[in-house]
Amino acid sequence: MLVRSNSNSSANRDPQQLISQSVQHLIEQLKNGKSEALTSYLCAMARFHKYSFGNVLLIATQRPDATRVAGFHTWNDFGRHVRKGEKGIQILAPLIRNKRSTDPDDAEERGKSVPYGFRAVYVFDVSQTEGEELPAPATVSGDVREYRDRLVEFVARQGIQLEYDEAIAPALGVSKGGQIVLLPGQNKAEEFATLAHEVAHELLEHASRHAETTKTVRETEAEAVSFIVCSAIGLETGSASADYILLYSGNAETLTESLMAIQKTSGKILNSLFDSAESN
Repeated sequence: MLVRSNSNSSANRDPQQLISQSVQHLIEQLKNGKSEALTSYLCAMARFHKYSFGNVLLIATQRPDATRVAGFHTWNDFGRHVRKGEKGIQILAPLIRNKRSTDPDDAEERGKSVPYGFRAVYVFDVSQTEGEELPAPATVSGDVREYRDRLVEFVARQGIQLEYDEAIAPALGVSKGGQIVLLPGQNKAEEFATLAHEVAHELLEHASRHAETTKTVRETEAEAVSFIVCSAIGLETGSASADYILLYSGNAETLTESLMAIQKTSGKILNSLFDSAESN
């Protein structure tokens, strides 16, 4: 975890020093690999079944707000149980049997599992259960104070339109080249981090540079900028940014190769945030 001392307080707002400290810390986190929180989260998510397109439609029809779906016994394995009286979501599960063949030349096919029909089974959304909390990746926390409004003002001065729309879920934010859309309902610290990430995409012109960059590079650059900005105003970032970058196959080398762009972009944002504070 990044130690936040007086160097990040209002008494010392040297953007270059803050950027250098944050970059070094993020590089160290990336070199350490996936955090325990991320490993636990990925292991848990791997236990959720991947449903066919037809079953996804069935789930959406019966429970449009479903987010994480599993069977009764799977929820029990997670230490959660379905609340009494909850109505299951009906999907179709294949019926499997071993293939039979009396043809001596068909030995390779004999005994293979083949579907021969379907049966109705029931699953439940996480909102229909209670019990132990599911593993979750690290998140950003802390008091954004006046910096949230200053970041919004910075976005407006760049000529970038800011909107909120639930339709982008499960994404927390989207950059569209001149427009940023955020998912409503995020806590203030998460919203700030998301906005900083999407602003970085805009300033780095990732929408127009899409063909000449990779997803890994774009997400590494944007999240590194978000990490630096969040760290500079005193938010607790934990391993959230490093975990995000690792999920997109980024690493310390990827970050280092984009260091100049990351420093320039984060510096531009921080200068604006701190200049606004000093002018008030």
